Amino acid sequence: MNKELSKGRLLDAEGNLKEAGFAYSLIKDYSRKDIKGLITRIKEWDYYCFLTNEYGIALTIDDNSYMSMVSVSFLDFRYRTYITKSLIKPFSFGKVKLPSTSTVGNIVFEGKKFSFSFLNDGKERKLKCSFKNFTKHSDFSCDLIVHQSSDKSMVIATPFAKKKHFYYNQKINNLVCNGTFKIGEREYKLENALGVLDWGRGTWTYNNTWYWGSCSFKDKEGYKGFNLGYGFGDTSNATENMAFFNDKAYKLNDVKFLIPKNEKGEYIYTKTWRIVSEDNSINMEFAPLFDRHDDTNVIVLCSLQHQVYGYFTGTIKAGRKIIKFDHALGFAERVTNKW
Repeated sequence: MNKELSKGRLLDAEGNLKEAGFAYSLIKDYSRKDIKGLITRIKEWDYYCFLTNEYGIALTIDDNSYMSMVSVSFLDFRYRTYITKSLIKPFSFGKVKLPSTSTVGNIVFEGKKFSFSFLNDGKERKLKCSFKNFTKHSDFSCDLIVHQSSDKSMVIATPFAKKKHFYYNQKINNLVCNGTFKIGEREYKLENALGVLDWGRGTWTYNNTWYWGSCSFKDKEGYKGFNLGYGFGDTSNATENMAFFNDKAYKLNDVKFLIPKNEKGEYIYTKTWRIVSEDNSINMEFAPLFDRHDDTNVIVLCSLQHQVYGYFTGTIKAGRKIIKFDHALGFAERVTNKW
C-alpha cells in the first residue's frame, strides 16, 4: 500500500492508468485527449472552499461531459445556515476547457446569469465570480486572491475495476485567501481565510459512494490540516489520506468515518462522528454545526449529498510526529452519485 508515483504520462495507449499510487505534487501528465473510454463518463472539476470562524464560501466549476455546472455556497456558522445555488448547462463535452494541470491555467465560464473566472499564473490564483439571483432578492459576487502556504499537497491516481476508468485528484490544503464577497449590498471580508482546492479529472463508473473529510487550520504551532477519504475505486496501491503540518506532508493509511445511526439504521449526520484508523494513527471526533444536504434525482441521474460542517478535535500520528487538532473547523461528507 501507498506506492509513490513517478513522473510521466498518466494514461497508456489504451486509456488505462500507467501507474496507480500517490504523490505530493501533480507529477503525472493528464490530457483529456488520452482518454479512451466513453466521452459521457469524463468528469472534470475545480472546487474551492474557504472558511472563517463566522462564515465561508464554496465555488465550483465542473464539466461532466453531458452537462456542465457552476455552483456557489454561502456558509453561515453563526446561524448554522447555508445557501447553495447552482446552474447547469447540458452537453458541454469539454467545452468549458478546464486546464490539464492545477499549477497554471485559466478557466473563464460565462452564461446569462453567471460569470466565473479562475485565473492562475503559477504564482497566485484570482477567483472572480458573479451570480444573478443568488437569493430571491440578491446577487452574489466575489473577488479573491489565493496563495499556497506550502508546496505539498495530496495527489492520487486511482483505477476502477472497469477498464479505461480512473480518477486523478489533487487536494491542496491550507490555501490562504484574501478578498471580499457580496450578497446583495452586504459585503463580507476574507482575511487570511484558509481553505482547500479539490482538483479532479477522470473517467468514472456510474454508481459510487465516497467519504471525504478536509480541514485547514492554523494555531500557535503553525498550519495544520488533513485530507481523509475512501469509498471508490481500487485503493490497494495508495489511499488519499494525508496530514499536513506547515511545509511537511505525512502519508497515512486507512480511515473510517463512524457516523451515528438511528434505530432504523439511518444516518444521523448532525450528531458527533468518530473518525479513526485501524492502526490508531487517526483518532478524532467531529462535532457537526449543520448538514449542507442536497438531493437530486432526475431519471438516471441521482446525487445524494451530505456535506457536514463542524469542528475536529483529536490527533493524527504520522511516524513520530503527533499533530493535534483542537476545535478545528472543517467538513466531512458522505456522497452517493449515480452520474
